[in-house]
Amino acid sequence: MKTLQDKVVVITGAGSGIGRALALEASRSGALLALSDVNEAGLAETAELATTAGSPEVRTDRLDVADRAAFAAYASAVAEHFGRVNVVINNAGVALAGNFEEMSYEDFDWIVGINFWGVVHGTKEFLPHLIASGDGHIVNISSLFGLLSIPGQSAYNATKYAVRGFSEALREEMLISKHPVGVTVVHPGGIKTEIARNARVTESEDKDATAKVFDKLATMGPDKAAKIILKGVRKNQARVLVGLDAHALHAFAKFSGSRYQDIVALSSKQMLKATKKKP
Repeated sequence: MKTLQDKVVVITGAGSGIGRALALEASRSGALLALSDVNEAGLAETAELATTAGSPEVRTDRLDVADRAAFAAYASAVAEHFGRVNVVINNAGVALAGNFEEMSYEDFDWIVGINFWGVVHGTKEFLPHLIASGDGHIVNISSLFGLLSIPGQSAYNATKYAVRGFSEALREEMLISKHPVGVTVVHPGGIKTEIARNARVTESEDKDATAKVFDKLATMGPDKAAKIILKGVRKNQARVLVGLDAHALHAFAKFSGSRYQDIVALSSKQMLKATKKKP
């Protein structure tokens, strides 16, 4: 896929952050958009911006990506509306911070439902339409935390590693089957979005303090991230790392092997202390 001109691009989690930036960047390339989010106000704003940016057509739907039946109905409606689907970007995601021993099963189910099952649902429901298009592409958003693990992020790490493994195996299957569908998994580093402020935290975590720590680590704007991601799609890259931090920490983890866990554990003590509620 060398261009997004006149392609039908589906983006989940399009109401803000990277999802919105991807919608605007695709609009500038002349893509037709199917945008979804649970945040209807943010979604409406993205749609208006996308139309102004040049998209010939923008469809919006409220969608909980963890709801399998709703996603199946959504995929059918989008395919019927546009007559085809060329690109699906499974971007919707949430965060859950805190020590695993304090996490509830309900919180774990919540993050797995959105971050992992949302990707599976989007891929499963749209894959037949992507194959039928003759020029399809799946983009699954993982994370830097799908390349190395960080204390206090066990649930988030679990979902983002799962997205990585799922996407890489799927790409291999598409190659073996000779289906006309590319698969790209994306690993952003610190991107300036609201994900930390919208996150859930465990009992001992200070949500505002956690967000402030994230803000210090977030160095890249979502607009630049979107450009890097869509450039990777046009090049049919299997993996796209976004940000100097993603490249540097990925290299560090590869170079140090499993020893990186000991180094990260030692170096993270002060950061984790800063996110705790004060007595």
